[in-house]
Amino acid sequence: MNAVVAKAPASESPSPIAPNPIRGSRWQQAAGAAVLALGVIGAAIYWATAGQYRESTEDAYVDGNVVSVTSQVNGVVTAIGADNTDFVHAGTILVKLDDVDAELALSRAEAQLARTVRQVRAQYATAGQTRANLELREVELAKAKADLIRRQELVASGAISGEEVKHAEEAVRAATAGLGVASQQLAGSQALIDRTSIASHPDVLAAASQVRDAYVAAYRTAVPAPVTGVVTKRSVQVGQKINPGMSLMSVVPLDHLWVNANFKESQLRHIRIGQPVTLVADVYGGDVVYQGTVMGQDAGTGSAFSLLPAQNATGNWIKIVQRVPIRIALDPRQVAQHPLQLGLSMKVNVDTGKRDGSRLVTPGSPGHGYQTDVFARELVSADALVDKIIAANQ
Repeated sequence: MNAVVAKAPASESPSPIAPNPIRGSRWQQAAGAAVLALGVIGAAIYWATAGQYRESTEDAYVDGNVVSVTSQVNGVVTAIGADNTDFVHAGTILVKLDDVDAELALSRAEAQLARTVRQVRAQYATAGQTRANLELREVELAKAKADLIRRQELVASGAISGEEVKHAEEAVRAATAGLGVASQQLAGSQALIDRTSIASHPDVLAAASQVRDAYVAAYRTAVPAPVTGVVTKRSVQVGQKINPGMSLMSVVPLDHLWVNANFKESQLRHIRIGQPVTLVADVYGGDVVYQGTVMGQDAGTGSAFSLLPAQNATGNWIKIVQRVPIRIALDPRQVAQHPLQLGLSMKVNVDTGKRDGSRLVTPGSPGHGYQTDVFARELVSADALVDKIIAANQ
């Protein structure tokens, strides 16, 4: 029987030296600490050189004028000249009203002015007639006086009777009375036209005013665009009866925009009027950087002017950081190259390095008004029409 010989186990190959976990973690900690130290140093350098002169916010939005289009007269809408998203120029007719009644009223006013001019002409003619009558009465009085003198000379010689002298005296008294009546008639006629011409006569001026009123009422049946811009918020419809003051649509001039940036009250300390601002719109991203200028700060926080201001006189009061709107002007050339719209979000960065300006507006600071001259031309054609009617009836 064969004996079983046990074999020695084969020797295992030597395993490599395992890394020390304690030493690896120390290297990672050292690298992390170095990165953190570099970050802290970089942040400190940024804060020392630029960070402390910057105030930023993303609570900022594009704002602008929303010019309401309203009618100054009532009427029925017969035509609409523009709709939402249309671009219109100042003076473009946006809404047309039925003008039949206005045209009839204008025709009546024109006829009344023509009649008044002719009546004033008659007053001038009457004054001339009474002046001629006065001269006639003066001649008659002079003749009566001369006749009386001759008869008084003849009565002594007995050539004429005393009765004829009495008749001559009565003729003088009658001529004197006639001269007085003529003088009063001339004064009355002259009072109606004294120191006036036909065009400046009070009756003509009153009738001309009625023509202007009727012309302006007819002119206003065409509602123009007050400014140049984009039409929005159209609510009027053809056939609708509208009243004066009713908002029909709005026009937004997109070339005159600004940004309202809402900064925390703790950020307002170093913000001054005139400081430069860089802005980035979400619609374009970082590819377009707008340059702006701080124009001023609002008179109060947003909550102070809200519809329902906060009432904090309660026992459970909790402090909430307030924000103040700051108005920032944009460069019109940049806005023309990269158009913006109302309400778009902006990221605002104010450079507060220059802090010698005022934080709030001061007395005498220039304002930022906005106006239109579209309605200033309403009376130009009316005056021309009045002059034409007066010249035709003089």
